[in-house]
Amino acid sequence: MAQQGDSWSSCKRPAEVVRLRRKRARNVVESPGASGSSSASGSSSATPSFHSQSTSRGKRRNPFLTWDNTVSRPKKVLLKDGDGEDVGTFIKLMSAEKTSGDRRSGPPVDSSAENPLAIAPVSIAPVSCAEYPADWSLKTRVIFTSPESLSWTGQPKAQEEALGLSNSCRAKFTMLPHNLQEPRSWSDVRSAFQQCLVYWQHPSLPWLSLFPRINAEKNFSGKNMPWTQDEAVHESLVKEWSISLSSLYSLLKVGLCPYFYVCSYQFTVLFKAAGIAGSDCITALISPTTRGLREAMKTEGVEFSLPLLKERRRISEQHKSIQQGEEEMENENKDFLQVDEDYQNWDEEDDGCSQGEDDSLSWLKEIGIQDKLKKPECINIQLQKEAQTLSLDHKPESAVCVEGSHSFNLINFLINWKSVVAAAGSQTGLPPTLLAPTAFRGATMNVLKGRSVNVKNLVDCTYQNISSLELTGPILPSSLHAITALLQTAQKGNFSAALYTHTPTAVMNIETCRKRCTKAVGDLTHCGLPPASINHLQQPSTLGKTTLTHLAMNNYSYTWNIG
Repeated sequence: MAQQGDSWSSCKRPAEVVRLRRKRARNVVESPGASGSSSASGSSSATPSFHSQSTSRGKRRNPFLTWDNTVSRPKKVLLKDGDGEDVGTFIKLMSAEKTSGDRRSGPPVDSSAENPLAIAPVSIAPVSCAEYPADWSLKTRVIFTSPESLSWTGQPKAQEEALGLSNSCRAKFTMLPHNLQEPRSWSDVRSAFQQCLVYWQHPSLPWLSLFPRINAEKNFSGKNMPWTQDEAVHESLVKEWSISLSSLYSLLKVGLCPYFYVCSYQFTVLFKAAGIAGSDCITALISPTTRGLREAMKTEGVEFSLPLLKERRRISEQHKSIQQGEEEMENENKDFLQVDEDYQNWDEEDDGCSQGEDDSLSWLKEIGIQDKLKKPECINIQLQKEAQTLSLDHKPESAVCVEGSHSFNLINFLINWKSVVAAAGSQTGLPPTLLAPTAFRGATMNVLKGRSVNVKNLVDCTYQNISSLELTGPILPSSLHAITALLQTAQKGNFSAALYTHTPTAVMNIETCRKRCTKAVGDLTHCGLPPASINHLQQPSTLGKTTLTHLAMNNYSYTWNIG
């Protein structure tokens, strides 16, 4: 009993423990080694007196508040330079400038440390380039703004519109001067703008909006669809779609069409000709995909790869190798004899477990069906593999790449696969939408919808006139580049653009080709695009899984944001 009483007396109550912690904190604060400026010591000593102040006021003490919580809070310290001047405002300006800066992309810039006391320049000039990277994602809407007037992009005259459409069909491009004083008075500029808005589509049904197709059931519900009631109409529609797809691939193969899109109700396919995006062969990228689609492609002999999945596995393997290296360094410092004994114990345990598993499955051997049934371990491994493949469905990592001659097998697969056309829902019986920058068999010429307005924006407490141009529709990469090149000339090198991406096509910028071409492959001079756009699209993609969200030109130099 005496020993038990001594053990109880050695224990301390919570209040005594808190009292000891306060006493230790006061000793640390009042020690001469920690003495500094008067302002810093005052702020640090004010923290442990929180409990005494709270008890003197009569308020209830927080039972979950400890010394660790109070000390870990950031302290506000007044900093002064050698002359005694307050530098707090300088730090605030640096932090405000760092947080308010736009997220600009381009060549990588070395950023300074996050510590505000680090030596860093007050302002860093944004990186500017003469050209922005190619973006292969489809845009649903683009809004251009410029301090110069955009009224010349309004409704054109009949002659100007006819000239623009005719030049688009004939692949004729007008050379404009570098700097235009009054674009509205130039008929060639207005016709060139109409030429930039042209794209080709199949099928084209005036009462239906056939882009986008993914998650667009509301656009088709309640609309008249005669092919759902007449099987002959449906067969004719699918047959014409197959002919148009074959025509597009033939043009792509000989270099008369640089690229085209196949927009289905569940995935989007981007076909690129040889020489486009740094590839030396025809490439096709499908996103998003499902396990059923991938299994069907394997069955039909279409070989493909998963670029993003390979990259993720490579990164995980690098992390594993680093961790294994660290573990090996730690194990070298241990006693080898002890390690050997542990290994022997583990082997004995494993033998016992395997023997127990054999005993548990011995009754199957008596019946004679042991070989016909799979062990639980094999079943679990198979379920884990299936779960991993299913977790990729409808995600960016499920993007599939097809290269070379297998792209022809992919065309045949899309023509013959019944699931490429929806069998139920609001898009029942409607084949995928084909989009291309050049004409092909069965295609319909369409133009992007534009609307220009003049608004007043509040800048530095004053209102400034800003012109705005909004374009809607399937904006192709070549159309975006042609429009920006025209605005560069007409707006004197000063404009900005907000880009809205079709989400399923955001992964189209990943690097898909295994080897890049060092010289020009194929002849793309007759593909129907201006030479500047061809050179732009031939550059390898550098955006990865990101897309352009904002584009700005100032003094003929580009800056951009990615997301």
